[in-house]
Amino acid sequence: MTTETPPRKAARRDNRTLRAAARLYAVQALFQMEAAGQTVEAVSTEFESHRIGVADVESGATMAEADRKLFRTLLEEAVNWQASIDQMTDRALVAKWPLDRIDPTLRALFRAAGAELTQTTTPPKVVISEFVDVARAFFPEGREPRFVNAVLDHMAHEARPEAF
Repeated sequence: MTTETPPRKAARRDNRTLRAAARLYAVQALFQMEAAGQTVEAVSTEFESHRIGVADVESGATMAEADRKLFRTLLEEAVNWQASIDQMTDRALVAKWPLDRIDPTLRALFRAAGAELTQTTTPPKVVISEFVDVARAFFPEGREPRFVNAVLDHMAHEARPEAF
């Protein structure tokens, strides 16, 4: 039994929501970088100025707020370590499906997840679970979330074997 007060529980829940949004935005930003050939600085500035937590005047909707520090970390580390993350992803994929043949959204997802697995202290099981949820957001009816789970499990065992 925990002695945690309701406001503290709400704060933890809010922090998880902000971190989940940061992961989703990081995948979108990495996708945009690849599709449009933009730099990490340009995309990061665009997302932080025009997307994350910004209200759309026309629709009245507000984009979700996010843990901006995690967003920047995932973006920067995915770019800084892209070659080694891509190699790790390739080893996790079956031989007939090299990284350059898979959906660009999945490539972005694997890069963001790989950055979090290799460059942060987030427990690997949390990283896997969170990025499977991101896959569900992009592919709600598809088999991709199961595929993401299998690939990330392989990557996590390689990157952080001591965690298992």
